[in-house]
Amino acid sequence: MKYSYSKNYLVFMIVLMCSIGLNAQQYWDKIKSRKATLGLEQGYSKVETANFTLKLVNSSQTVAGLFANGEEGFDFTPGERIEIRDKDSLYHLGDINITLRTNEGSWNSYSSAYHRARVTPLLAHGDVLAASDLANTFPERMPVNIKRYYQEDHGDLVLRFVITNTSNTTVELGALGVPMVFNNILEGKSLDEAHADNVFFDPYIGLDAGYLEVKHLHGKGKALLVIPKENMPFEAYRPLLDDLTPRSIVFEGFHEWMALSKSYAENQWKGVQQWNTPTSAFLKPGEAKEFALKFTLANDLRSISERLVDHHLPVAVGIPGYVLPMDVEGSLFLKWPSPIESIKVTPENALTISPSEILKNGYTKYAVAPQKWGRARVSIVYEDGKQQTIHYKVIKSEEDVVSDMGNFLTTEQWFDQKDDRFNRAPSVISYDYQMKRQQTQDSRAWIAGLSDEGGAGSWLAAMMKQYVQPDQNQMDKMTSFVHQTMWGGIQYNSGKNKYGVKKSMFYYQSDSLPKGTYNDSINYNTWAAWDHKHANDPGRSYNYPHVTAAYWVQYRLARFHNKMVDTQSWDWYLKQAYHTAMAMTELAPYYAQFGQMEGTIFLEVLMDLKREGMDTIAATLEEAMKKRADHWKSLNYPFGSEMPWDSTGQEEVFMWSDYFGYDQKATITLNAILAYMPTMPHWAYNGNARRYWDFLYGGKLSRIERQIHHYGSALNAIPVLKAYQNSPDDLYLLRIGYGGRLGAIANITQDGFAPAAFHSFPSTLEIDYLSGDYGSGFFGYAINSAAYLINSETFGWLGFGGNITKQGKKVEMTLTTASKNQVFIAAEQLLITLDAGTIHSVEYDTKKNRIKLNLDPESEHTPTAYLSANKEIKLPFTQERGRYKIPLGKSKTSIEIAL
Repeated sequence: MKYSYSKNYLVFMIVLMCSIGLNAQQYWDKIKSRKATLGLEQGYSKVETANFTLKLVNSSQTVAGLFANGEEGFDFTPGERIEIRDKDSLYHLGDINITLRTNEGSWNSYSSAYHRARVTPLLAHGDVLAASDLANTFPERMPVNIKRYYQEDHGDLVLRFVITNTSNTTVELGALGVPMVFNNILEGKSLDEAHADNVFFDPYIGLDAGYLEVKHLHGKGKALLVIPKENMPFEAYRPLLDDLTPRSIVFEGFHEWMALSKSYAENQWKGVQQWNTPTSAFLKPGEAKEFALKFTLANDLRSISERLVDHHLPVAVGIPGYVLPMDVEGSLFLKWPSPIESIKVTPENALTISPSEILKNGYTKYAVAPQKWGRARVSIVYEDGKQQTIHYKVIKSEEDVVSDMGNFLTTEQWFDQKDDRFNRAPSVISYDYQMKRQQTQDSRAWIAGLSDEGGAGSWLAAMMKQYVQPDQNQMDKMTSFVHQTMWGGIQYNSGKNKYGVKKSMFYYQSDSLPKGTYNDSINYNTWAAWDHKHANDPGRSYNYPHVTAAYWVQYRLARFHNKMVDTQSWDWYLKQAYHTAMAMTELAPYYAQFGQMEGTIFLEVLMDLKREGMDTIAATLEEAMKKRADHWKSLNYPFGSEMPWDSTGQEEVFMWSDYFGYDQKATITLNAILAYMPTMPHWAYNGNARRYWDFLYGGKLSRIERQIHHYGSALNAIPVLKAYQNSPDDLYLLRIGYGGRLGAIANITQDGFAPAAFHSFPSTLEIDYLSGDYGSGFFGYAINSAAYLINSETFGWLGFGGNITKQGKKVEMTLTTASKNQVFIAAEQLLITLDAGTIHSVEYDTKKNRIKLNLDPESEHTPTAYLSANKEIKLPFTQERGRYKIPLGKSKTSIEIAL
């Protein structure tokens, strides 16, 4: 497939990427020019355990390579760059950071990475593979001595530090961190090379039950687990911003595992609520204390919990996850090697936990009842002294969260300034929650320009909200936006670029507009302050799904709800969606070769065109999409974008690969998603798809930083949950996908503001204050509207998106989703969808093999329910366009489905 492109847009992107690349390259060149201090000229040593091969630098005894036996060609560490990263202030696995004080004086920080010197080797015997005294790497005045040991433990590897107080006064250790230096540097790599060579890693910051999982980018092969061995609870996860390796869109940076963090909580992180209570440790004169981590392997991602059990770590599984709406009856399944001594919730009464059932497989089920909005920490103390923390986010009911968001978007963010020089009214515009004002100007043109994810995010969320939860007053506003601002404004309505989507309505061109148009306090001397020509360029394909989705929602409401949308006929909106999708391939074909964020909308449009009998244009759209899918099929890892590596194209690549029967490519894509989208007992990381640069483009606090539930979480949940529907025995997929789905609404404030994401740095741990590109995530939430009823071999009957009651062979689930328009019965692999109307509850009789749907009463705009399923069912109602047309009454309507 041959791709052309908009010259202006591609030139812009080349300039952007080159500038980013040059900046990174300049930093790399500076590193190369620094004096080498690691002592590589003195050679390396290799030691082995049954499971690992460890390569050490002789001079520093830091790790130069870590290989899993059986995967000898793959190095978990960035050993391939060690000849560049052999300078001071560049961390390696095996380093240690400590902060200490004496006599309650000021804190002093020390690092084995700051001033490299040859360490003193110690005798290795027994299970010790290598050992050294690190005194030469620290100042003489430091009142402690640190020795480091690499040891074998039943085939696994242990990294142990022994810290001895060499002074005559008590020393308080206020921070202790071990840098987790693994090969997540993608700089200079092609996608094929990155998937072959690199890893991603995710933290469960859960004290003695905590762990770090390190995964191949392709999601296959063995997973490396770092777990506590001795006095190393996972208390905090600190970014190593002092490491000189250039952080960029191809390198998130390194972090350290912190077992102690009190000194940071008192200083650098002062006033910030941490995941865990910051602690310190005291050493009396002459006293020594050991701190150790263990490195072990899981055969694959799905066996991580099994491996944790093997190592006697407590394991927790939360259903439906760790973002809990207040009307959801949550469950927590715990398996532990030692009885529980106590359970405490912080803040008190944020949620209640009570034991409900002991399962035969070693798990104990606890009922979790959310009570108070906000973050909640469950602290568990076991009789063997181990402590575990499980991190929840309690939110309002999904229905209330979505309602609040819709209200905020269409009031506080409703922009109706009639004399706006950029013709952006009426619209839902970006918002600064900290300043409580609309963001009508920004040095990044798109933020104030109603396009790009960063500018379209708010109106896209407002539009998708109507798909989930229609509201006539809000819909009237959104319809005015479509006809007055989007069509003919954001989107060309005539000429050679007809149906093309502009990059921004806002632009910076001070010489062509009256003085005072632009805010003098904003720096417009940046590449992102597009002029009129660049803002009008239709060459960015990623802007087209937003507009397509807006038309599609209008079509749906015009088609299935009485008089909610009547400015144009329903078919006009569907055809507009079609023309927009086609325009992407014609006017923005270069980047259309990649998967688009929200690209699932094109599949939705195609299916509706087919159902409506618009066969000719449906065939045209399908052919255009198949060309793209055929291109992806020809590539090993078709996950490119504007960025060298991205986590957004996978959504559309999977969905079209699945649709066209390209099963191998769909599987490759799913595995790649699972590598950066984990499940763990922490609301911030459970189902959180990796993203770390979009605070630069869509945030107020602009920096490279792991984003918590950025839009990637919900978008990647689309393919993960579709994969689960294809394989309903795989609970692992459902847990991850549903975590991403609820992650999309986890950061919405109590008054309904939807932020771009949540900041993961322990110096912040708060939402970003700009609305930014949130809307793409809410699109994922809206499309992923199903509730799931399953019977797990391990945990029994479970509900995701609903509360369960059981009576004999009958199971009933009352839906708690905001839309209440879809339910998936896993045992029957049956997906039931309502295009209008809502499902109150579903009853499943496992003995008679029958399903009973209880539909809510009619409403002003919805007198009829339209029901369809993913397999043939027979109901006593008339069919229209593949859907059963079900009259609704003043009370609930019940429908029985025989299977």
